Amino acid sequence: MKLFLAFACLLTGCLAQKPHPCKSPPLLTGGFSLFSQNDDVLALGKYLYDAFGERVRVFELGTLDNQTFTYDVLTLYREQVMYQINDKDKTCTKSPLKANFMPLGVPPGSSLVAQSVLGDSSRPGEGLLVNTWTGNLPDIGNFMTTVTEFGCVPVTFMYQLKPYGWLHTTYFDNVIGITNPDQLNPPSFCSDADTMTHEEPVDFISLFQRKN
Repeated sequence: MKLFLAFACLLTGCLAQKPHPCKSPPLLTGGFSLFSQNDDVLALGKYLYDAFGERVRVFELGTLDNQTFTYDVLTLYREQVMYQINDKDKTCTKSPLKANFMPLGVPPGSSLVAQSVLGDSSRPGEGLLVNTWTGNLPDIGNFMTTVTEFGCVPVTFMYQLKPYGWLHTTYFDNVIGITNPDQLNPPSFCSDADTMTHEEPVDFISLFQRKN
């Protein structure tokens, strides 16, 4: 009983504190699922995130407009370059990038929607305290995101993308750190890849739409 009361007081104290926008850990590895409001997009994948070097690697398997796709992309924001990698065939395509690096977390100026507990809040160890925020970003427009109260680890992220409506990303199996740092560098077989300068540079939106 004392343990329950202590936990209840701790939880009440946490809920009474006003959350603030925060930055997620600069090095993260984990899984994610992605689906769209109109059910045309469904994907499951793995990500590696390096805020120090502004690098992101995404491995995806999913469906878009009733067609299956696989996606292995390394985006190097400082170099403004994107690699589409085919590890099986040892080939890659190098394209110019015009997107800005978007750190995970809650951007300054975001508005708090609610603080809540995922799972069971009546017993210790069975709930996760999270904060949900909304805001607007230049590259994607309106968004809504949920992060953990402690650690600012991403839980969900939603934004609008025509013609799919709201795109909803859920993060899971997050690990602080990079489990395989080599995957954030272009593979050796990409060293001879020429930048496809004749292509229109991709941005945050067209990067997703190129899967079609």
